Amino acid sequence: MTDTIKTAAPPAHPLRQLLAASVGNAVEWYDWYAYTFLATYIADQVFPKSADNSLVPLLSTFAVFAVGFFMRPVGGLLMGAVADRRGRRAALTVTILLMGGSSLLVGLTPTYASVGVLAPVVLVLARLLQGLSVGGEFAASTTFLVESAGPGRRGLFSSFQYVSTSIGQLIASGVAAMLVATLAEGQMDGWGWRVPFLAGAVLSLVGFWIRQGAQETRSEVHERPGLFDALRQYPRQSLLICGITAGGTLAYYTWTSYLPTYAELNTDIDKSQALTAGTISLAFFALLQPVGGMLSDRFGRKPLLLFFGLGFALLSVPLLHSLTGSFASLLFAQCAGMVLLTGFTSISAAVNAEVFPARVRAAGIGFPYSLTVALFGGTAPYMGTLFKDLGHSGFFPWYVAVLCLVSSVVYLRLPESAHRELDR
Repeated sequence: MTDTIKTAAPPAHPLRQLLAASVGNAVEWYDWYAYTFLATYIADQVFPKSADNSLVPLLSTFAVFAVGFFMRPVGGLLMGAVADRRGRRAALTVTILLMGGSSLLVGLTPTYASVGVLAPVVLVLARLLQGLSVGGEFAASTTFLVESAGPGRRGLFSSFQYVSTSIGQLIASGVAAMLVATLAEGQMDGWGWRVPFLAGAVLSLVGFWIRQGAQETRSEVHERPGLFDALRQYPRQSLLICGITAGGTLAYYTWTSYLPTYAELNTDIDKSQALTAGTISLAFFALLQPVGGMLSDRFGRKPLLLFFGLGFALLSVPLLHSLTGSFASLLFAQCAGMVLLTGFTSISAAVNAEVFPARVRAAGIGFPYSLTVALFGGTAPYMGTLFKDLGHSGFFPWYVAVLCLVSSVVYLRLPESAHRELDR
């Protein structure tokens, strides 16, 4: 199928575009990550306890976390198609409203003690909606950010994908840490864990309002692409997105979401200290992103990707084995990992957008990226907890290292795209 396309120049007000994408993205990811930071409290209230194994509720909670990820490919495909057919702004509007509704549903989920098996059913439904939203959000916001950038600034604009994601995580982590520090254990278990999700529903309306002022970046298309055009016409590019993403998504979700819980399970570190270390390292991570983006605009994407991939292949095991139960050891391991991780996260949006032509860019990125995240990123907390449950917690660091090594092979063969013109 051929399209008649009017060539689109970058928007006249790129900073306004950056704000619209970033604020909405931060709200989206605040809602998503609040679940991870409060997983242990949700486990106690929503799932039945096992007298034989205290890890059963937590494993169930992380299984639901993974279920949400498996809706992300559907969201990436559907919302990516909306972005390619109706415009990036239309897709971004839908995704943030979906996230607000699902966050409200998590906050209102009844306890297992009050309604029995209906409680986890409601939670699963909420996570499915969140997964649909987040998968669509990445597909639409990635293309929107990169297409909003001027010449020689795609890496810099790309970096704000994870700046805003980190801000959302920071808010979620900060709220969780504040609630844990100020509320009594009974209050936190009873109603305190619901507060961040109810607040997230309100914040989603703020993000929706801000995005109404964004300028569309999609060129005018008279024949719109089909739902599966990207997969059918660009199978090699779709597989390339999977290879680029596999190691990065596992390392990302391990270091930014799961590491506090991993430290709690494998050392005697205090829960509030683990959350505090996570908050500090996330702030550090957010500051690093624009630096990585600017370096890639100047020196290329491949050097940063190899810095990440080979760095994690060599250092994942030593860093995770260095955890001793002290606050200092956890903070060091997290911050060291964040430096390496920046080589992937700061340019992920740019690298992905440079793989596909404009007419199928959002759907082309959204499905293979979200599928890979579901397979490797969404299962990271579950795999780490499962290894612990099986008595082989030392296997998890090797799992991270091997997958990052596999992605490094892909990076070695990846053509450099930093200084090419972006198809618009």
